[in-house]
Amino acid sequence: MASPRDAVVVDVLRTPVGKGKPGGALSQVHPVHLLADVLAGLVARNDLDPALVDDVIAGCVTKAGEQAVNPARSAVLAAGFPLSVPATTVDRQCGSSQQAVHFAAHAIQAGAADVVIACGVESMSRVSMHSDVQGADHLGSRVAERFPGGLVGQGISAELICARWGLSRDELDAFAVESHRRAAESQSLFAADLVTVAEAPELTVDETVRPSTTADGLAGLRPSFVDEAAARRFPEIGWKITPGNSSPLSDGAAGVLLMSAAKAAALGLTPRARIHTTAVVGDDPILMLMGVVPATRAVLARAGLTVDDIDLFEVNEAFAPVSLAWQRETKVEAERLNVHGGAIALGHPLGASGARILTTLVGALEHRGARFGLQTMCEWGGMANATIVERL
Repeated sequence: MASPRDAVVVDVLRTPVGKGKPGGALSQVHPVHLLADVLAGLVARNDLDPALVDDVIAGCVTKAGEQAVNPARSAVLAAGFPLSVPATTVDRQCGSSQQAVHFAAHAIQAGAADVVIACGVESMSRVSMHSDVQGADHLGSRVAERFPGGLVGQGISAELICARWGLSRDELDAFAVESHRRAAESQSLFAADLVTVAEAPELTVDETVRPSTTADGLAGLRPSFVDEAAARRFPEIGWKITPGNSSPLSDGAAGVLLMSAAKAAALGLTPRARIHTTAVVGDDPILMLMGVVPATRAVLARAGLTVDDIDLFEVNEAFAPVSLAWQRETKVEAERLNVHGGAIALGHPLGASGARILTTLVGALEHRGARFGLQTMCEWGGMANATIVERL
């Protein structure tokens, strides 16, 4: 049972994920509209007066062009919410909407809010990744002084993980095939928590899932991040990361309706889960994607739980080696990890992914009658969020 000030998950909702390129099913939809449809869907299917929403907190990574300024507030206005409903946009890179969930839960637990929608959006077809940088020096000279060789891109980081953990190309591709298989088999389970996008009603399943994916097919793909300078700096790299064992560019939005347990009870709403424990960590910005390991350890320690207490894990599949190296470090068997597929198949619409993963995790816990789920997400700069949820 939840206590009155527990932050409970009343509902989760997301759009299907579209291919993040011209011609993708959601590429003609403004990102504000994607998020607005999720917001409107959450209040409509819970018969909630939107005036009761104390805040909307949205994750978005590339805040340029159509995602500039504060897309959360724009989406609140586009969804027809009362003008009194505020909104803010947060950025913890790929973990932005997971961080939005954390901020929302903390506000509720502290008594600063009773009803918050945590959400996220990214249209990678309409707003190109890194278009907010546009050649500017966004690090400054002191970072360069601390890291004389310079920071690296996430693709190079993924290659370094392969080298350090001794992951073969065959292992990466086999993991990717399994992600697509699991995602394809789970499409009917996702349907309950999908909202049809008004401007793309034909998209009713995730466009990025490829049920026909095979290891032989992936074996023919060429490495994506081969770089002569990186090869000289890191001679251990074997160049194994391809489009097939990486998450694709994606479009989508997702949202989580959170309340205090007392408020949910007063409104006659039955929570689906509660936010049990949260954590966020910093880690090596060169090997930036492995913050998921210390984040997992931190959230478990804070909760007083062990990996054996957790029924299901979600580790974002930005690249296959992230989940595989995490699995080696934690000794969690494949049967508890990304059971409905992950971002390699389901896509990675950056700012929306944390909330999308929570949507998947809540549904998976319900489907299996399980109690505890843990999700964690690698983030640029060597950070990671981790969240433990408990099904109610």
